[in-house]
Amino acid sequence: MKTDQIRALSDEELLKKLEEAHEELFNLRFRLATRQLANHREVPRVRRKIARMKTIVRERELGIR
Repeated sequence: MKTDQIRALSDEELLKKLEEAHEELFNLRFRLATRQLANHREVPRVRRKIARMKTIVRERELGIR
């Protein structure tokens, strides 16, 4: 998900997507630990997605954009 797509979401939608991303990261870590994960690059991709969302949430809290 690109930054402009994230910014287009409402606050409620953004928090819902953030929760879904956390669940996805949990599942990926679980699959990685049990050696069922085919593409190990998915974990950093989801972590970056979470970081982007948290950054935009913080920007909104501070009223930056």
